[in-house]
Amino acid sequence: MLVVVCGLQGVGKTVVAKYIADKTGSCLLRTDVIRKELIRILRYTEEEMQRIYAEMFLRAEKQLSLTGVVLDATFYRQDNRMQARKIADKTGNEFILVEVVCYNNEVVRQRMRDRTGDASEAQFEQYLKMKTLFQPISEQHIIIDNSGSEEETRRQVDMYFS
Repeated sequence: MLVVVCGLQGVGKTVVAKYIADKTGSCLLRTDVIRKELIRILRYTEEEMQRIYAEMFLRAEKQLSLTGVVLDATFYRQDNRMQARKIADKTGNEFILVEVVCYNNEVVRQRMRDRTGDASEAQFEQYLKMKTLFQPISEQHIIIDNSGSEEETRRQVDMYFS
């Protein structure tokens, strides 16, 4: 299966994506990690971001012949989400779209402040900007509310991935 975990920066996508990958024995691909491999100084230009997505999609397509894949990225653009679906279709894999949300801006701000040792360098300003850019998800998908504890988030994930 190909699982896309999307949402704004700081809402807990990586926590959810890692948990799904562990539960399903899938490979985890994160744009934050790929970005560090490809680009030394990120300026968050659209060209840079699409280059990172293209590399992630290339890796996902290769990996899907071996195992399931979980993609961890904002996927703020509908066309990127559709590209992932096309890869799942092309490789004969189930496609699952998961949106991670956190409805409390102060929780997001604090999580971003407390983050250490993670590949993500996103700041609260990028989170606020992305809120205005994130294209609504019109297709069926799973919503995981990561506003509370990690235990509560895991319980929600367990409802869909057993």
